[in-house]
Amino acid sequence: MNETEVTSAQKEIERLANELKQSKTLAKRYEAVIESSYDPIFIADKNGIGLKTNEAYTRITGVEPEKLIGRHMRDLVDEGIISDSITLQVLQQKERLTRVQTVNGKELLVTGNPIFDESGRISYVVTNLRDISKLNGLKDELNRTKALAEKYLQELEQYHEKEHLISYEGIIANSTKMAFITELAKRIAPVHSTVLLLGESGVGKEVIANLIQKLSDRRDKPFIKVNCAAIPRDLLESELFGYEKGAFTGAHDKGRPGLFEQAHGGTIFLDEIGEMPPQLQVKLLRVLQEFEVTRIGGGRTIKIDVRIISATNKDLEYMIEKGDFREDLYYRLNIVPIRIPPLRERKEDIPLLAHHFLNQVNTKYGLNKQLSDDSFVLMKNYSWPGNIREMQNMIERLAVTSPAEIIDASCFPFSNEAEMPKNPSQKTLKEVVFEVEREMILRAMAEHRSTRKAAEALGISQSALVKKRQKLGL
Repeated sequence: MNETEVTSAQKEIERLANELKQSKTLAKRYEAVIESSYDPIFIADKNGIGLKTNEAYTRITGVEPEKLIGRHMRDLVDEGIISDSITLQVLQQKERLTRVQTVNGKELLVTGNPIFDESGRISYVVTNLRDISKLNGLKDELNRTKALAEKYLQELEQYHEKEHLISYEGIIANSTKMAFITELAKRIAPVHSTVLLLGESGVGKEVIANLIQKLSDRRDKPFIKVNCAAIPRDLLESELFGYEKGAFTGAHDKGRPGLFEQAHGGTIFLDEIGEMPPQLQVKLLRVLQEFEVTRIGGGRTIKIDVRIISATNKDLEYMIEKGDFREDLYYRLNIVPIRIPPLRERKEDIPLLAHHFLNQVNTKYGLNKQLSDDSFVLMKNYSWPGNIREMQNMIERLAVTSPAEIIDASCFPFSNEAEMPKNPSQKTLKEVVFEVEREMILRAMAEHRSTRKAAEALGISQSALVKKRQKLGL
């Protein structure tokens, strides 16, 4: 071999060494790319023998590389590591395939991609895997949500077909409890008995007071509304009972009639009665007993003809025990007590109320907003601590601030913390007994309309039913 041939051989060796070096560098880069993939990757050769997996494959499937590398796909199927082999299917059909496959007990979406050589033969099969177990869970949850939404929408459609749908005088309801309250309001409206409305803030006590007034023979007479908590205590007495000329500094020189006098012949609604100061409770008791008032600074009594409806969200019996409320006044006010249930106790009214308030807002502002199915599911599962007032304000806020025409569950501020209905196993025995007794008595009274017939249906005495109704606030 001459010198020229030696030089040529040396250059060829250097070229091959550089190519080998570049090949190793390129292989490392490919290795890094495969390992950096978040999705699992598996590579097999043209014979179906495992060559390479990445870390994501082990993380998702729990199968270590040594169980796959150097092994034929048929062996992995026989051992139950994989349910079937997308690699063998790709080698047979010579095209990209996607299948749902189980690997080590986990359901995955698998795509096999054939890699062809220069002669058009498959040299490798690269498989990508996607974990669809979470997707399936979301799908199941979505199906359950849709089923609930369809159920609630069917209920909503049925509401419009039922005869006992209540939709007048500001009351929008379909529940048995509200049907009973409405019927009770109709029965007591023609008489002049004193009414005490009980219930949490925002349940609609003023709406029931309005209903009683409009159904009474005093509908065309004065209807005076007084919020005992909104008027300063030192002014409340003069507002209610009036004052004579010169009764105090700043008094009108001709005196002034109080709200009781202004309500003569009609009705006065004393809201938040539990906030009335003790010294005024005595004067109110006299009004209830004698139906007469005495102005501040005056000596003469003025006869009045007034029906009194009062309301409170406080426990007056507890206030009596503490000495904050007069017991004799309580019994005078409590001639016809009506407890209005919170919204969470009459969830069947929620879809109707939501539609009603949204329609009001659409009409008021010229909008065309709608509530989605999942929003009804969310609202039925929420506890509504502010009751109807909270819902009304919430619907208006969402209608005017939401950019989309459809208001869905994600728009609600409590979408991530809505409370699911309390499981009976999580309630105390006392709570369960209270709810069952209350529901059974409400249904019996709504059906039979008299304590005697309702008591017979319930299998108890009439006196026992009356006592239970008083105990349950009915």
